[in-house]
Amino acid sequence: MNHRRPTVADLLSIRGHRQLSMLRVVTLEEAEAAEKAGIDLVSVPPELLGPAFREVAPTVFAFPGLDDLITAEDYLRAAFEAIRAGGDAVYCAAGMSTVRRLREEGIPVCGHVGLIPSKATWTGGFRAVGKTAASAFEVWRQVKALEEAGAFAAEIEVVPGEVAAAISKSTSLLMLSMGAGTGCDAQYLFAEDVLGQNRGHYPRHAKVYRDFASEFDRLHRERVEAFREYAEDVRSGAYPEKGHLVSIAPEELEGFLRKVESEQPFSANARECRDGTAAN
Repeated sequence: MNHRRPTVADLLSIRGHRQLSMLRVVTLEEAEAAEKAGIDLVSVPPELLGPAFREVAPTVFAFPGLDDLITAEDYLRAAFEAIRAGGDAVYCAAGMSTVRRLREEGIPVCGHVGLIPSKATWTGGFRAVGKTAASAFEVWRQVKALEEAGAFAAEIEVVPGEVAAAISKSTSLLMLSMGAGTGCDAQYLFAEDVLGQNRGHYPRHAKVYRDFASEFDRLHRERVEAFREYAEDVRSGAYPEKGHLVSIAPEELEGFLRKVESEQPFSANARECRDGTAAN
C-alpha cells in the first residue's frame, strides 16, 4: 500500500484486517498532504484530477464524484474521463440502472446510502438515518441493491454504528463510514473539518484536529495591514526606493536623451533627467 497505488482487489482484500482512512480533498495541496500523511483513500472533484494530481499524490486511491448528471450516457462519459485523468473508481449516487451500466463497462463504482445530502428530502432532511427497524432495513436493502448492481463500495453516512456494523458484515461491499461507526471498512471525513476551516456548524461525526479558521483570520488581518502600509508608502513617497529600481549607465541615458531630443523639441523633463537624475 505504501509503494504503489492500490487496486480495487487490494482494498477488498484488506476488509476485516484494518480500518482504512479516507478524506475529501479539493485542492492539490490537500491531496499532497494526504499522500504524505499516508491517507489511503481520497474523494475528489473530477476537475482536480490530471497529471498534476498524480504527481503530488501518486499512491492514494481516488474516488472522483460524478454529480449533477442526468442520463446513464452522461455518467458513463464522465466516468471514463475521470478514470483516464487518474481516478481509480467513481462515486455515483445515481440509480441502480446507471450503476449497473457503469459496472458493465468495467468502471469501479462506489454508491451512497444512509443520509444522502442530494436526496435528504426522502429521509427527513439532514438527520440520522436508520434509527428505526424499518429505516435501518431500508438502508440494508439499498446496500444489497448496490451489491447486486455491481458496485464494489458504498459510503454509509450518519447511520447508527450498530446498524452499519451489521450491514457491513452482511455485504461484500467495501463500506466507507461517515459518522457510521467503526464496524465498517474505512473512516471518512472532509479535510476542511479535520483542518478546522469552518466558522459555523460542524457535523456530529467530525473531529477537528487543527484551527485553520483562526489562522486564516490572523493571516487576513496581516493582509489588510500589509496593504495599508504599502498604500501609505506610496502616498508618502517611501516606495519605491532606489533599490527597487533598474539602473542605467549615465552615458546610455545621455545617448537616449540625445535621440529623444533629435526627434522632438527638447523638453524640460528630459533635460532634468540628463542633467541631474541619472541612476547609477
